[in-house]
Amino acid sequence: MARVYNFSAGPAVLPEEVLKEAAAEMMDYQGCGMSVMEMSHRSKVYDKIIKDAEADLRDLLNIPDNYKVLFVQGGASLIFASVPMNLMKNKKAGYIITGQWAKKAYQEAKIYGEAVELASSADETFSYIPDCSDLDIADDLDYVYICENNTIYGTKFAELPNTKGKILVSDVSSCFLSEPIDVTKYGMLYAGVQKNVGPSGVQVIIIREDLITDDVLPCTPTMMKFKTHSDNDSLYNTPPCYGIYICGKVFKWLKNMGGLEAMKKYNEEKAAILYDFLDQSELFKGTVRKEDRSLMNVPFITGDADLDAKFVKEAKEAGLENLKGHRSVGGMRASIYNAMPKEGVEALVAFMKKFEEENK
Repeated sequence: MARVYNFSAGPAVLPEEVLKEAAAEMMDYQGCGMSVMEMSHRSKVYDKIIKDAEADLRDLLNIPDNYKVLFVQGGASLIFASVPMNLMKNKKAGYIITGQWAKKAYQEAKIYGEAVELASSADETFSYIPDCSDLDIADDLDYVYICENNTIYGTKFAELPNTKGKILVSDVSSCFLSEPIDVTKYGMLYAGVQKNVGPSGVQVIIIREDLITDDVLPCTPTMMKFKTHSDNDSLYNTPPCYGIYICGKVFKWLKNMGGLEAMKKYNEEKAAILYDFLDQSELFKGTVRKEDRSLMNVPFITGDADLDAKFVKEAKEAGLENLKGHRSVGGMRASIYNAMPKEGVEALVAFMKKFEEENK
């Protein structure tokens, strides 16, 4: 069977070159006689894999020396708790609520201290990014937290909030490595890799060294202390070895593609194909305010739930998979991450045009 165009929000499409390389190395990684899945994380062979992955990621993002890169397990949802446990020194933090994941992080933080809602777009079903240029930020806030790209609702911060000198913590899971960023604007950023970089089970944390201390909430488990992973170069316990290996291959693929400037240009071209069609379509319409649109996740609707369901079913039959919107919002969503080829977006738009003609 031919490969489909996979528009899943995560786990998501991976570069074919990476999958082919991994397949070729499945039984014997570079002459060592075993798969990466089988080797010890303490071996010299694996040590090179994880160190190369970190070096390539540092190169891609131009990560300064005073920031640590950590590969951890547990899902971004576990980091919702790790952030307040490690960073809530005054037991007070600000949250900007732009979707389900920011809301869940906010609710988790409430368990450990005072979580302050600084801004929200819940009033319009998270279809825009609120103005964050002059937030009411108290002097005793420990940090300001955002989810930078909202997978479910298809919004993205075009500009980072003005935190008035407070630490910015950002969940960048669904826009990670899709464009260049200035790491120094963040105290900490993190990503679940299953959207844009690798298989599920790996989280990448990039955090300024001065924020990694023993001064954490007393309830913090050893495995949720950033210092535990920092002191042990992400090898305190058995890491998600195979997932990190795949991430490393994707980092190399991104460098071969020309780096993040080239990826941004490619992602803009892909997104424009779909958004331009949505803006002139009589049947389909996008759900996000234009200036806040994500390049990665594109939600759209027909306005008729039965027609939406028909579209998803017929798209699947045409080899366009996983276009159903998140269960909390319905409609459709096309996730067009780095590894989605332009041909996939063109095929989707061609199918949408045909469907519109047949269902006017």
